[in-house]
Amino acid sequence: MGGGGGGGKDAPTEYVKRHDGLAKIIHQKLAEAAELIDDKSPHYKYTPANVLQNENFKLYWNGSILTDKTVPFNRPDITFMSKKTKNTFLIDIAVPNAHNLAKTITDKQNKYQELAKEICALWKQKAAQVIPIVISPTGVIPKSLSQSLTKLNLHPSTHIQLQKSVILGTGSIVRILLNYK
Repeated sequence: MGGGGGGGKDAPTEYVKRHDGLAKIIHQKLAEAAELIDDKSPHYKYTPANVLQNENFKLYWNGSILTDKTVPFNRPDITFMSKKTKNTFLIDIAVPNAHNLAKTITDKQNKYQELAKEICALWKQKAAQVIPIVISPTGVIPKSLSQSLTKLNLHPSTHIQLQKSVILGTGSIVRILLNYK
């Protein structure tokens, strides 16, 4: 743990852990639904594989997507491709303050548009959609989160698990910043 004076040294890794906790929930649920895994372990023990695939789906974890044309943003948190429907979802996670939820969603949408176009051309996809998963550190969720979960065919109650994960992560960060052990 961090030394005296507030103990903030370890906080940056906690921010990444909180973010990745959300991403792991989404990855695991997509992998289960697509029959890419049988792993029923709790999401906090789940370790996503870099690439999972079967005859119907392909799922990437935090990997750069190589394109013919250089695109400024080519590393969404999760990329999920349906080989049958030729649809790809570029999923990016964020935990901004509550007053920045709408701006963050718009920024994520804009950030990956060029990559979405490249994926359609390179991978011969009918569509590539950017799906922001955005939730505040205190568990505030925007209306668009339920739309994002629906587009990914995830159960509407998934937001409860996401809220719990982000709040526990925020609690961990606060403990470190207050230098509690």
